[in-house]
Amino acid sequence: MSAWEGEFLGSVEERLQTYGRAFGDPEKGPAGAALSIMQTVKLKEISAKAKGEIPKGRRDLRGRRRDAGETR
Repeated sequence: MSAWEGEFLGSVEERLQTYGRAFGDPEKGPAGAALSIMQTVKLKEISAKAKGEIPKGRRDLRGRRRDAGETR
């Protein structure tokens, strides 16, 4: 996990505990949701990375699926 990903997880957790949700802009997610749409996507990517999986639909800039060990 990268340093940024660790900070992201920590900040999301802190905001969830403090406010019950991790975003404040209603245009970024459904009312009553704890996470914005993009936060949800990023958490799924981090989870898949931790499991050594490639998130479904993850592609490089040329539209090719990335291999599990491949980096950007």
